[in-house]
Amino acid sequence: MGHEKVLLVDDEREFTQILAQRMESRGVGVDAVASGSEALEKAKGAFYDAIVLDLAMPEMDGIETLKRLLEINPDLQVILLTGHASMERGIEAVKLGAMDFLAKPADIQKLMEKIGEAKANKMLLVEKRTEQRIKGILNAKGW
Repeated sequence: MGHEKVLLVDDEREFTQILAQRMESRGVGVDAVASGSEALEKAKGAFYDAIVLDLAMPEMDGIETLKRLLEINPDLQVILLTGHASMERGIEAVKLGAMDFLAKPADIQKLMEKIGEAKANKMLLVEKRTEQRIKGILNAKGW
């Protein structure tokens, strides 16, 4: 394990800083942004094992951000952070394609486990894509 790359998306900068520090002290590379639109910019240009996304944000909320992230890349592993009041929205997010959701304040140990799972999922998806590509090439060449 180790060297996961994570994007943190939360408008509460203090929370993000603390969480980023805790994750970095466990060997995780963290990029942090404060809005959905920034998250979309980052996701276009970088590879992340997981995206940790706050559900309640001004401007573009977590659900909207999730939908747009998955349009950019359906393989993205998104873990949503929800307030206790919005459990249904967490479930809705999973139906839309989020990997999982955690209630805030997030337990760092649980979050690290989820990030580990996200990385494993991502690696499987990448392998599958590569296999499909190889098959496609072989079929095209008629081997």
